[in-house]
Amino acid sequence: MSVIPRSGGRRPPQHVHPQDVSIETALTALADPVRLSIVRCVAAAPDWALPCGSFEVGVGKATLSHHFTVLRDAGLVEQRDEGARRTIRLRRDEFDERFPGLLALVLPPQAQVGAQTGAPTSVARSGTDHEQTAPADPEP
Repeated sequence: MSVIPRSGGRRPPQHVHPQDVSIETALTALADPVRLSIVRCVAAAPDWALPCGSFEVGVGKATLSHHFTVLRDAGLVEQRDEGARRTIRLRRDEFDERFPGLLALVLPPQAQVGAQTGAPTSVARSGTDHEQTAPADPEP
């Protein structure tokens, strides 16, 4: 007898806790421009708001999947299956506990504002269920 996973045949993602991650692994994950753009996009959105298939970063599906794996293995993101789609969140608090200030160095101020206000981001692909505009700049 075989057991069919709830995710429709795909395996649930495996997550590494940031406490188990070396600084080299974290820096390597953040050094890649594609992964950094994913992290910035996820940071600017509310938790679990973005489906993993909504990122337009100029790479194919297999390469995008690889980038998500590297980010999970670095303890930066968490993914979960919601029906037929997989959503993502930045593990900001857990990662900041392990590497204080590292995310603040690589995230633009807009990412901090977007996460608090639910402002949409510009890396996600159009045609999804969220708006595709960048957060407004605060007035001086």
